[in-house]
Amino acid sequence: MRNKIISAALLLTMSLFTGCDDFLDTTATDRISDKIVWESASNITLYVNGFYPYIDRYGSFGTAQFSGNLTEGLTETLKYGSYVPGSKAGDANMYVFTPEMMNPSGNLLNTWAATYERIRRVNEFLVGLEKYSTLSDEENKIFEGQARFFRAFLYFQLAKRHGGVILYTNMDLQKDKNRSSAEETWNLIAEDLDYAASVLPAAWGNGDRGRVTKGAALAFKSRAMLYAGRWEAAKAAADEVIALGVYQLMPQYKDAWKGGNAESILEYNYLITGPNHTFDKDYATFGEIENQGGSGCPTQEMVEAYESKDGQKVDWSAWHVAGGTTVRPPYENLDPRFAATVTYNGSTWKGRTMENSVNGTAGRYMGYRDDTYAKGRTTTGYYLRKFMDEAHTDLITYRSTQTWVELRLAEVYLNRAEASFRLGNSSAALSDLNTVRGRTGVALPPLSGLSGDALFKAIRQERKIELAYEGHLYWDMRRWRLAHTEYNGYRVHGMKISKNEAGWLYEYVDCDLQDRKFLEKTYVLPVPYSEMENNGAIEQYDEWK
Repeated sequence: MRNKIISAALLLTMSLFTGCDDFLDTTATDRISDKIVWESASNITLYVNGFYPYIDRYGSFGTAQFSGNLTEGLTETLKYGSYVPGSKAGDANMYVFTPEMMNPSGNLLNTWAATYERIRRVNEFLVGLEKYSTLSDEENKIFEGQARFFRAFLYFQLAKRHGGVILYTNMDLQKDKNRSSAEETWNLIAEDLDYAASVLPAAWGNGDRGRVTKGAALAFKSRAMLYAGRWEAAKAAADEVIALGVYQLMPQYKDAWKGGNAESILEYNYLITGPNHTFDKDYATFGEIENQGGSGCPTQEMVEAYESKDGQKVDWSAWHVAGGTTVRPPYENLDPRFAATVTYNGSTWKGRTMENSVNGTAGRYMGYRDDTYAKGRTTTGYYLRKFMDEAHTDLITYRSTQTWVELRLAEVYLNRAEASFRLGNSSAALSDLNTVRGRTGVALPPLSGLSGDALFKAIRQERKIELAYEGHLYWDMRRWRLAHTEYNGYRVHGMKISKNEAGWLYEYVDCDLQDRKFLEKTYVLPVPYSEMENNGAIEQYDEWK
């Protein structure tokens, strides 16, 4: 979303709307009866602009997915350095060690109330548009398409957590209403996205660049239908995105998720003056900002997931030996996406050669539980590079403004690969995997001859690497129903690095100090207690009765 769209929405918020939802609020002073809103396209445009910040809320720079934490902290790929409660501190560790903390009264993955409030605002807009707009049918359809995209986007956030949820499509807000089925919920999401794709343009003019497009609606449908298990629908939507010919993979992986380029399908832009975010400050390396940063760091498990540049699995056993080794790990020989994602010992960041070591000055190691907070230190020997802005050097004065890309073409290829696999078309799945692996700056050897479990393993691998830290892995493992087997009884590790007479000593270390757990019942998150208390018709999910 372009900055001018944010600014325009803010102007209408100040003149026609009241209330607060972080950046913007879209509730009219006299609610939908305030007909002045509907008398001009410019006013309606400003109204619909108020929905665009929802893209930010549920992204990795927002707070709605996991109360400000990256959901990767609930997987083997990211370790938060604190053991005390707090966003970007110990929350993720508490949830992987004691998942029993999740309950109807308190659940950091819960977004029920806030999401329903946003859905109400979208429905309020749609009812007002239908009742009061004096614009042409063609103009109304464009506005309706944008609003219905966001309604689908919001219901998706609920459906991926709960399955079937309460469905509202108008302002007849029945106080006591039970949940609809999962099928009905996914039907509504698909219908809204189909409508949006049918009326929205493939591309907007420069004055409206950054709005939801036909491609965005279809790309999001390709994602949503994987969660719904509707493989034909997921593949068809991905087919349509690619057939548009509007998007292309960026040659360099480091540019793929930065936005403002041909790979980006839907993005949200920020401003120095706000809205903005604190990602650089939160995940900064040691020495960039005093007593801050290093909140969460890539794990050794994530590092070892990368293939070598010639597409081979790397044998890390030499670095798992007791007492450590002075042999340097093969960082420079890994899949090029590694260096674009992880800041490691010996890499360069902001003009410094990183140490990431005990007593290091450019990066510093800290054993887990050695201190209450990370304070810029890494508990794994690595820092997150992906999403970080290397040009942002004054982290005290200025907040971060790098773009959040919600949808990009590589995901669409991977969505289609999985759908093709589920439909029994192994060659089509391999072709899409190889398209992603073959981007110019990655150029891994093509995969061939895979089918069945081996092909599904390759799909999992490619999603894990290509979409790293973009908020997919945890939810993928849930929808695949693999979390209760693979996320039980395991620990994450790191590389404790220290100087010795031979140069560097690399020691493989336990970064958890206790086993992690995943409760099978949490595949479905509970209806919050507040809803149960105020809705006489709602039924709690079976897993939580």
